[in-house]
Amino acid sequence: MVPIQMVDLKRQYLKIKPQVDAAIQEVLESAAFINGAPVQQFSQELQQYLDIKHVIPCANGTDALQIAMMALGLQPGDEVITPSFTFIATAEVIALLNLKPVFVDVDPKTFCLDPAAVEKAITSKTKAIVPVHLYGQSADMEPLMAIAQKHNIPVIEDNAQAIGGHYTFKNGSVKKLGAIGHIGCTSFFPSKNLGCYGDGGALFTNDDALAAKIRMVANHGQSARYYHDVVGVNSRLDTLQAVVLRIKLQLLDEYVSARRAVADAYDAGFAGIPQITTPYRAPYSYHVYHQYTLQLNGVSRDELQKYLQERNVPAMIYYPVPAHQQKMFADFGGAAFNLPVTDDLTTKVISLPIHTEMDPDQLDHIINAVKSFLN
Repeated sequence: MVPIQMVDLKRQYLKIKPQVDAAIQEVLESAAFINGAPVQQFSQELQQYLDIKHVIPCANGTDALQIAMMALGLQPGDEVITPSFTFIATAEVIALLNLKPVFVDVDPKTFCLDPAAVEKAITSKTKAIVPVHLYGQSADMEPLMAIAQKHNIPVIEDNAQAIGGHYTFKNGSVKKLGAIGHIGCTSFFPSKNLGCYGDGGALFTNDDALAAKIRMVANHGQSARYYHDVVGVNSRLDTLQAVVLRIKLQLLDEYVSARRAVADAYDAGFAGIPQITTPYRAPYSYHVYHQYTLQLNGVSRDELQKYLQERNVPAMIYYPVPAHQQKMFADFGGAAFNLPVTDDLTTKVISLPIHTEMDPDQLDHIINAVKSFLN
């Protein structure tokens, strides 16, 4: 059996090695390492895939979130509603810009923002809502967008973990995740469903004026070369990463299908086991399984993780300490937030390996290892 990885990027690369190597060689020979033609080509192809007017690449997913908030003109002291149960970058950029993170609880099934909790948290100072499509599952965007429209608050989708997913509205219409809010943000970190071979990110929007502002902010605040209209940052996707992403974008739906097949196998393997709650599949969400995350019931997570490691099965905890309990948010009143669902989930979740190259024998080994621990 091939050694099990949480994400096997080497085996994925070997399947596309000829295309990747040739594309990288072309960049090296052109020496157009910054803003080469493939960057714009990738932007256009991703626009088509997402069915959105503007894709603005940047250096990483954290930058994408920061640029989005800067482009919206958020000011120090403005409140931004976001979940605490997420990777730290979502809330980190809020604090970095001297905004106030307002942490709200998540739905215990989807792990994503609870719309009712969002509504209760809105004040006159609320200037943005940042739902996170966690682990590849969509937040419930239809009620969230309705709340945002009611209060005239922009929505920034954190789509770092769910590119390739989509949301089905009650009227039957379907939109790709990242293309529903006023701005969508994503990461192309190598382990993502659409990952490059370094750092990368992008922002999405259908708003022409907002797109122009985003481009300006991402490029030193320039409206034209050497004319700086606003304070900006230097954040761009390099050409080498763009050629890798162009190749992998053509395979994204295939990659998602492979991940969903792994999730199907896990779901079947763990069916009927009371100590395990498998990932919920919300009826509106086309889950793309960036992570396959179990909830454990009456089971020692640490002991299970150790047991699996002894059997060469990696397992990760995303995330053991929620943002509101992190020291970095002490001055923002983080500990004062009452988030019982979040606090409960962070003690119960554990993620199993899931990626595009998993073999049936690997899956059988993982499932059997988990079952043997529980028996």
